[in-house]
Amino acid sequence: MSRIPRGCPGSRHPGHGLSERSSDFSRTGYVEDAAAVLEHLGIHGAAVLGHSLGGVNAYQLAAWFPALVDALIVEDIGAEVDDDLSFSLAWPHRAPTRAELLEGLGTSARYLIGAVREYPDGWGLAFDPKDMNASQQELNGDHWNDWLSSACPALLVRGSRSTVLSAEHAKDMATRRPHTQLMELPAGHTVHETVPDEFAAAVNEFLGSL
Repeated sequence: MSRIPRGCPGSRHPGHGLSERSSDFSRTGYVEDAAAVLEHLGIHGAAVLGHSLGGVNAYQLAAWFPALVDALIVEDIGAEVDDDLSFSLAWPHRAPTRAELLEGLGTSARYLIGAVREYPDGWGLAFDPKDMNASQQELNGDHWNDWLSSACPALLVRGSRSTVLSAEHAKDMATRRPHTQLMELPAGHTVHETVPDEFAAAVNEFLGSL
């Protein structure tokens, strides 16, 4: 079994980091891109870890391309997704300084530090919030069939204070899917960021048990 780093199945929307803008934000686009990367690298039987959107990418990858995935780690996302990111459309397109851009981003700034760029006409983000909203709309929906379609071992990690994945939904996911462990850690939605040591220990323990 190969181990691949967090984010390989697309833990963020394209363009947040150093990747180029994508023209395809569909579920098929995300999952087939991830499969193409693994195929290109000659990786089969990977342990795939994804957070939030990346978690859906991960379990859909396992469902659609079972030969590529031997194990799943899904962080704080459900088999049903219904979220609204339209608030991001109010973010400033450009600001005179980095500090003013971060101020304009408000409480979201801490999640977007890596996507802040300087342009000839000021400071802005590496991506267009309209793209992020399109991506979220494609993500919303009922994905139970994909969650239940794969048979590889899975670890579902939930933040105990998460407002994205409820305790009841997480328990239902673990109960309905064979070979699935549920772990709750004292965090919100970004478990890996809030309690990195505990998160790493849970992932390592799961991988070590395979």
